[in-house]
Amino acid sequence: MITAGLKELSQALAAKQVSSVELATLFLDRIDRLNPEINAFVTVDRERSLKMAAVADARIAAGDAGPLTGIPIAQKDIFCA
Repeated sequence: MITAGLKELSQALAAKQVSSVELATLFLDRIDRLNPEINAFVTVDRERSLKMAAVADARIAAGDAGPLTGIPIAQKDIFCA
């Protein structure tokens, strides 16, 4: 899933092949593993990210999801967090 594109991730979420929480965990674990070396992230909020992923899973289950619902994103640090 790490190398999947947006369309593939969206399809996997819609088909319930993977959950938003699973995707978020996958990417957060990758950040934890690689960030000490590459220093790409200043702030990572694992708890909030996983809560938001759970909300996305609920929206998907309720049929109230857009094509990007549940797909993890990272924001450049010029945004207020």
